[in-house]
Amino acid sequence: MKIVFRTDASLEIGTGHVMRCLTLAEALSEHGAVCQFICRTHQGNMVDLIRRKGYEVHALPEIFPKEVESYFVVGSEEMVGPGLVHSHWLGASQAQDVAACIPILTSIQPHWMIVDHYALDVKWERALGLYYRKLMVIDDLADRVHNCDLLLDQNLGRLGVDYAELVPAHATKLIGPSYALLRPEFSQWRPYSLQRRAEYSGLRHLLITMGGVDKDNVTGQVLQTIASKPLANDVRITVVMGANAPWLDHVRSLAAVMPHPTEVVCGISNMAQLMADSDLVIGAAGATAWERCCLGVPTVMLVLADNQRGIGQALSAVRAAYLVDATALDSGLLITQELVEPRNIVGMSEAAAAVTDGLGVTRVVDSLIEGVRYEN
Repeated sequence: MKIVFRTDASLEIGTGHVMRCLTLAEALSEHGAVCQFICRTHQGNMVDLIRRKGYEVHALPEIFPKEVESYFVVGSEEMVGPGLVHSHWLGASQAQDVAACIPILTSIQPHWMIVDHYALDVKWERALGLYYRKLMVIDDLADRVHNCDLLLDQNLGRLGVDYAELVPAHATKLIGPSYALLRPEFSQWRPYSLQRRAEYSGLRHLLITMGGVDKDNVTGQVLQTIASKPLANDVRITVVMGANAPWLDHVRSLAAVMPHPTEVVCGISNMAQLMADSDLVIGAAGATAWERCCLGVPTVMLVLADNQRGIGQALSAVRAAYLVDATALDSGLLITQELVEPRNIVGMSEAAAAVTDGLGVTRVVDSLIEGVRYEN
């Protein structure tokens, strides 16, 4: 089975789309699939990392068109449309992206094309429909039309009806955090982590993780907030950042003068263990939210982008996370004494653990394999 992923990372996009595609690619590879990637070389791209993982990457240059959308022709049908909300993330028009992808897909002839990109929609999909057998779309927004065979939206609170007018009637819809694309180590560390929560007696280890890029230096703001109103004397802090995060050196300088022992780590491979060994996480409402839920880790959650707002609100509604806004950083009320009391921490942990068991990637792989098997 041949699989091609079309996804990107950048300073603005972040790393989450590529990381969850890598998780899916690794699981598919274990079933004998040959996976390749098509990625545009934005600043902050992850092409080198994907290649180090052993996958071929077809790198596309940024074009920066004057008009983000331009029309193109699919057969006899002219495809014209306004730009999507996230069109600027593509670094080209959809027509230009189609033109770049056609020779690549013609050579590969994939069984599945997997797209994880907010800047691509039905126009791109129809234009390339002759060059792959089936299409899977990974979406979080339910804000645009797709011409896919399989749709994955792993967000809590999302319903299949949200896509009723956005995908074909025949499309299989995998909806909710039970399909979250988590690496296997998260489900493996789940029993240990949940047992730790049951034995919680106070905040000792705080983990801070704002994603692989954190272009606005929220990590630095969080550290400064904690320094202004220190926690208990025996609290230690671990900060996780991406190796290419633009504020890494600044955060390291802040860590050196924190009133608590503070370690900054980057490029790690043991995130599940770090989370499992923490008592509380301050983190973004992005893809790592599902990792924390799998492990039942209580979270102070910050919304760093508009597309994270729904995740944050949904997890807050079921009391699986404590959602705060920017004013909490300004006021220093990020972590209150009431929040870290055992009854609140244990309750948040139990609510988070009920959201997902961490086995979503297995369920998604089964659907992809079944889709090819059924076709044959």
